[in-house]
Amino acid sequence: MRNLMILAAILIGLGTFMAQMADKMTPAAASATAAPRQQLSTETVAQASGRSLSIPRDARGHFRTDGRIDGQRVDFMVDTGASMVALNEKSAARFGLRPARGDYNATVSTANGTIKAARTRLAVIELGGIVVRDVDAMVLPDTALSENLLGLSFLSKLKRYEYANGKMVLEQ
Repeated sequence: MRNLMILAAILIGLGTFMAQMADKMTPAAASATAAPRQQLSTETVAQASGRSLSIPRDARGHFRTDGRIDGQRVDFMVDTGASMVALNEKSAARFGLRPARGDYNATVSTANGTIKAARTRLAVIELGGIVVRDVDAMVLPDTALSENLLGLSFLSKLKRYEYANGKMVLEQ
């Protein structure tokens, strides 16, 4: 399991690097006559179209979006290298999910080491017009997870997700 998590961390790093390289290789960037790129603002805005969502990269090269769990607003970073949706305790508590200490019985390897997490299932996650039900997730201590991760337990229930033209596109 440890080797698998180390591999996942390496793949995340490699994916981020490749996304940055792919963005630099777009036709607009390669063209000598292309207009200069405008500086990106620190705030990113996801654009929803029906049951599709286009999420621009932030200044660090990550894909962040607002979502809702049980109607409560939650910030997510899309993480195709995470096997599950991962929530920190502070965010989980906002919609009533407060695992007891004994519920932290799953061992999870992260880039910061091995920690204990509590398994859970989320009834509904909403992102723009996308609604996914019965999503496996884990709650991690706030000290181990500073931002919530939208992992494969959500993404695998979509019709597709892809990196295209400097954006992450999710489609249901």
